[in-house]
Amino acid sequence: MSDGMYFEDLAVGQKASFGKTITEADIVLFAAVTGDTNPMHLNAEYARGTIFGERIAHGMLAAGLITKVLGTQLPGPGTIYMSQSLKFRAPVRIGETVTATVEVLALHPDKHRATLRTICTVAGEPVLEGEAYVSVPSRQTRAAAAAAAE
Repeated sequence: MSDGMYFEDLAVGQKASFGKTITEADIVLFAAVTGDTNPMHLNAEYARGTIFGERIAHGMLAAGLITKVLGTQLPGPGTIYMSQSLKFRAPVRIGETVTATVEVLALHPDKHRATLRTICTVAGEPVLEGEAYVSVPSRQTRAAAAAAAE
């Protein structure tokens, strides 16, 4: 596959990562897109009175970086998200760099699916952890689809 991997290219232990510094604009845009206007994310005065003492990013904003890795790197284009578990471990603050890492844990050849460890870190410390289950394009399926299209 030109910009990704086929199921047959995957191996347990493979990893890929992507890092992004979270900005004020990211938080405002995420709130606009999702409608999540919780003042914890948008109102500095409100946030000062919370256990965090300042505004924090939406947890799903950090989790969204996982989809970037899945859809563009590992496995890559054509990957279909089937499920995702998440455990939020720590907040992400404006200006912090979140690194999303995906690691192949198990391969399920009968259906061309993979179980992946997903983790987001800030300065090497986990802010969220989980597991994804995805469907991955295979050479066999792609060849059959191409033949059927002719």
